[in-house]
Amino acid sequence: MSALAALLSDFGVGAADLDKARAYQQKYGGRMEQILVNMGSLSADALPEIYGRLLQAPVLPARFAAGWEPPAGFEELPIDFLLERGWLPVERQDGRWVFAACAPLDLEVNEWLGAKSVPYELRLVSEEQFDALKARLGRRQEATAEASLSSVEEGRLRELASEAPTVNLLNTLIGRALKQGASDMHIEPQGARARVRFRIDGVLHEVDSIAPAMVLPVITRLKILAGMDIGERRRPQDGKIDLRVAGEDIDIRVSALPVTDGESAVMRFLRKGALVYDMKLLGMSADVEARVLEDLEVTAGVILLTGPTGSGKTTTLYTFLSRLNSPEVKIITLEDPVEYQLAGVNQVQVQPGIGFDFATGLRSIVRQDPDIIMVGEIRDRETAAIGMQSALTGHLVFSTVHTNDAPSAYTRLLDLGVEEYLLNAALRSIVAQRLARRLCPQCAVPHPEADALMDRLELRRFAEHVGIADPRLMDAHGCDACGHTGYRGRMAVVEYLRCDEGIKALDVGPHFLAEARRYCDSQGWRSLREDGYLKALQGLTTLEEVLRVAG
Repeated sequence: MSALAALLSDFGVGAADLDKARAYQQKYGGRMEQILVNMGSLSADALPEIYGRLLQAPVLPARFAAGWEPPAGFEELPIDFLLERGWLPVERQDGRWVFAACAPLDLEVNEWLGAKSVPYELRLVSEEQFDALKARLGRRQEATAEASLSSVEEGRLRELASEAPTVNLLNTLIGRALKQGASDMHIEPQGARARVRFRIDGVLHEVDSIAPAMVLPVITRLKILAGMDIGERRRPQDGKIDLRVAGEDIDIRVSALPVTDGESAVMRFLRKGALVYDMKLLGMSADVEARVLEDLEVTAGVILLTGPTGSGKTTTLYTFLSRLNSPEVKIITLEDPVEYQLAGVNQVQVQPGIGFDFATGLRSIVRQDPDIIMVGEIRDRETAAIGMQSALTGHLVFSTVHTNDAPSAYTRLLDLGVEEYLLNAALRSIVAQRLARRLCPQCAVPHPEADALMDRLELRRFAEHVGIADPRLMDAHGCDACGHTGYRGRMAVVEYLRCDEGIKALDVGPHFLAEARRYCDSQGWRSLREDGYLKALQGLTTLEEVLRVAG
């Protein structure tokens, strides 16, 4: 038994958990102690003492960060490299650096210190202490950056941002974006100029460029409206603008990011009254919608949505909640962030910066006597386990995970450390989703190569299998109504997996995904691409769009 394993045993880690962690480490890599923390078999608070006994190094006092200031000359060290790996220089004593470390076994740092012959001493800290030291360092660097912009320069920037040409240009761009139904507007420096792009139906379109003399005033104007610090240009910032346009309330979430040529700004438009959460508007195929509606009728279980960012998971979850929302039912959501308000639903925004994460929030809300719980995302073992246990105690739980398809969500939860028996007992179904653009009904035309595509992709047999007697492959043409894109609006392309006895009986070994896909096919459950093919054959979208989102 290694020295570390022996120490872990002293801290209550059983042999079975050690064996499980070793198996995970051999398969995926990672540090043994961190794997055990992720499994829930070891408290993160015990790590400094474990490292201290292993390395014969002292633990830094808990209140050290409160009055700490960066030591002189710390800029000589590769701070970003060290911070990323859990090391920070906190003192310099007689030519020796004193490092606070929450990951003292990091191989790359130890190799760098040896290669550079850096004399040092080690002090061990918890991740919480390390984050406090990083935050104090960040505030010190921020204050230094702010001091570099004189009051005269800041005043001039504010003047430029308030002048009529700047105000009119930004207002015009926002107005155009809203009129075209854009979900986002991007202002990105490209040399001296900046290009403007709108994201419409999930696809970016370049619509304009900003002259060099106007780039800084426009970005500054945007930062003022969003409540950001106009003097800070070296660190990312986030802000929010509340607007009322043509009688409609609109939230604009603003993000500013330093890039090589200046600052990139992105605005996300959230129309408070624009969304109607109706199952029919999701665009699910009739058979998939029927199975989902069956799932919504159960009183306990976990229903998962999976897909990449921007695939419409939150909208689909809100639609499910809206259908279930009634005076007799208590619904609580945990979100990051809360983007839209749902009447009658208790919505809670997590705040990881103060330790109020999904796991902490979920432990609290189960004591609020909810009937239905929605957790924005399952990111760790603790959140997953509490969600599954909540389903076993009579709650209907909705959440999301980031995987490419439905079967992969099952293995993702196992990899997080959820026990197989708990997963099988709690999980009701998994819905993988993408958003495909709908063809514009005013300008769609028959695809000129429809017959060749049907033959090449073997779609005639598929059309017969799904009961389409008259398949119609259409092509996007473009007109004034759709902004000459050929598309208007989006719909869900879905892969559905019911976690029934057939799935539960499968071996969760290395062949699980292939076996699960074969089982889904035997049940007539389509893959993402097949559901997209169905919608293309119905003339609702194009094959090119299906292959873009589900290829």
